[in-house]
Amino acid sequence: MKKTLVIMAAGMGSRFGGLKQIEPVGPSGEIIADYSVYDAKRAGFSKAIFIIRKENEEYFKTHIINKYNGIDIQLAFQELDYVPKSANIPKDRTKMLGTGHALYCAKDLIDGDFIIINSDDFYGKDSFKIASDFLDEHKYEYVSVNYPYGVTASKYGKVKRGVVNEENETIKSIVESEIGEENGKIIAKSLQTGEVFEITNETPVAVNFFGLRKEFLNILEKEFDLFIHGEVTLTNEFLLPEILKKCLDENLIVLKSKVSPSSWIGMTYREDLDTVKNHINSLIERGDYPNELWK
Repeated sequence: MKKTLVIMAAGMGSRFGGLKQIEPVGPSGEIIADYSVYDAKRAGFSKAIFIIRKENEEYFKTHIINKYNGIDIQLAFQELDYVPKSANIPKDRTKMLGTGHALYCAKDLIDGDFIIINSDDFYGKDSFKIASDFLDEHKYEYVSVNYPYGVTASKYGKVKRGVVNEENETIKSIVESEIGEENGKIIAKSLQTGEVFEITNETPVAVNFFGLRKEFLNILEKEFDLFIHGEVTLTNEFLLPEILKKCLDENLIVLKSKVSPSSWIGMTYREDLDTVKNHINSLIERGDYPNELWK
């Protein structure tokens, strides 16, 4: 079965202080997405779609996607004006519309089952294998590849994660939250409701690694139409986990949780950069990756 990797790379990197999706982290100048494409290819994915800003098109064509071999690469563009003309978007809004909108911008390039990930998160080879096998072996179900919260925490500040509520690997809800340590406890605050609750380092969290079916794009399109014709402010977002949660609430899909044994490394803050580089170097020394990823 032909499968596609979709990489969200249009973020502005405000907390990082730059375009972290093109920050070199490997010994030969590799960016994190280079490792994701490499892992996806060896897990059986035949195509990758980068969702980027139009202003970065030339850079990606010149420095990023021309290096890959053995996998089809396409570009999709996430822009605020990629919405129906009747959309209710404030004229002075500059913030992107969220991860759900990113996928909306790539929908016409997706022709089968797919996984969608962040460009600035290092997920590890096992995660891609888990997702690929699941999509092959389970015809109708969806999957979220998750990690224990403690693996995804940053020592430099709070992070945004989807807190997973599951029962026997079947996900009941994903609560998009801002999480950090307060008085020795790990406190999560729902981005949607403001509810505050405690979690542990072992609590599974979603970090935007979802294995989805092409049919989901029909649901996405309908939900996006409701969003853009509703009350769009300067900051609210159309978020993929919230769409999935609504699907779960309405019993439209079955979403399974698979906890990855890989180490997840993200670059929320610039101080995280050395951690990412050191982790990748250790995997190269272990033999997981060649010193020069794409020759």
